[in-house]
Amino acid sequence: DYQYGTVAQTCDQRTAIGLARSKDIDLRFFLPPPPLPKIKNDYPIEDELRLLLVSLPQTGLDPCVQYFTSLALRESSQTLAAQRGGLWCFGGNGLPYCETLSKIPSETVELFCLQALVQHSKVSSHCDKIEAKGGLQLLQRIYQLRKDSAKIQRNIIRIIGNMALDEHLHSSIVRAGWVSVLAEVMKSPHVIQSSHASRALANLDRDTVKEKYPDGVYVLHPQYRSSQPIRADVLFVHGLLGAAFKTWRQQDVDRRLDKKTSEGEEDYSQCWPKTWLASDCPALRIISVEYDTHLSDWKAKCPVEAHRKSIAYRSNELLDKLRAAGIGDRPLVWVSHSMGGLLVKKMLVDASKNPEMDKIVNNTRGIIFYSVPHHGSQLAEYSINARYLLFPSVEVKELSKDSPALKELNDDFLSFAKDKKFSVLSFAETLPTHIGSMIKLHVVPLESAKLGIGDLIPVDVNHLNICKPKKKDAFLYQRTLKFIQDVLAQEL
Repeated sequence: DYQYGTVAQTCDQRTAIGLARSKDIDLRFFLPPPPLPKIKNDYPIEDELRLLLVSLPQTGLDPCVQYFTSLALRESSQTLAAQRGGLWCFGGNGLPYCETLSKIPSETVELFCLQALVQHSKVSSHCDKIEAKGGLQLLQRIYQLRKDSAKIQRNIIRIIGNMALDEHLHSSIVRAGWVSVLAEVMKSPHVIQSSHASRALANLDRDTVKEKYPDGVYVLHPQYRSSQPIRADVLFVHGLLGAAFKTWRQQDVDRRLDKKTSEGEEDYSQCWPKTWLASDCPALRIISVEYDTHLSDWKAKCPVEAHRKSIAYRSNELLDKLRAAGIGDRPLVWVSHSMGGLLVKKMLVDASKNPEMDKIVNNTRGIIFYSVPHHGSQLAEYSINARYLLFPSVEVKELSKDSPALKELNDDFLSFAKDKKFSVLSFAETLPTHIGSMIKLHVVPLESAKLGIGDLIPVDVNHLNICKPKKKDAFLYQRTLKFIQDVLAQEL
């Protein structure tokens, strides 16, 4: 221990980051986070967070985040400590209506504040302010206090990963003790936690990583430094209500039917691209992206007109992030589920019109579509009847059957794909999906999943399981793997 301690104290910033990104590293190589300064005036943590939010500019943010932040901060900072009132309102999956702060558990308040900080940390000039106001130390304190809340810890690491995009903040991040924390979280068995930490460390590691990973872009493989050169990229894009990790998990096994699960539990993959694909094709860089999608529009509770997230808006936003992450520098395969496939088509059509994005188009070798509604979905019609889909969001409206926008996108994509001769593989669901307790429907019927080029393979699963193979030797995974290996045969 003494020798490890000596090394830890001698390490400079670059060595510490390099060690944290080395596989199976001993955590004794890292100094623990420095002791935190004493809290002044005995403010509770959530008041400290609110003071930090008060000090940040309220411009350049999603209007709903602005609204929510200003509501959270209605009291001026002087009266904050004295008077613990104040309204909180954050619609939808947050609080159903405004309540006074005193009734809300402090952990929930912290989470809301942190979600607002995540939005701020996407703006470079705000990151400087967070650092100047001691935000890195405050986040460290909350992180240590909230060991029991994976969600709070994840939001904090997401903020650190965003701040790490600015190189001039690296030494402050290291000084605040984040390298040892990230090295530890990299070892987490939970793919979401470890991938957040891996993104933050990759952004800190300017010696071996030339790309930068903006908010919502996660490298599933390789997460550590490696001498193996990367030959090609595979990019995963989820659909409505999906997410960068949970969309691509192994299909959940029915516990009652399968007596053997308890023995086979160890082999369950929380994210098959990270476990199966990475071991079958180690020379790939595997990236999964995340963007917010809302089936029903909780932002209706936000009186400020929300910035509508149409497919066109998302396409531009994601293309910029993907270029920063070096997508297009190597041969590339896209893998998409549901609405994610429409987004992929839109991104490629947009990229083909922008000379700066040429590389993304020219390096695309193939695309896999899992149940993509090229010609719309009945989901949009159902949303009128289904109570909890009361406010169909832009996304669902854009998906309505035979929508002119979808037809135009498909025509544009087809003419361009035939010209470029991409390889295309589509899978289609044949079983209905349960939506809530009342509705059973074919989200994407066979005729809508038909693109017009490439192979179309119907599979006996529902919409949610079309991208979740049951096991590694299942047809869905093996056919996907074969497609990737075939189109990248030269590189691999």
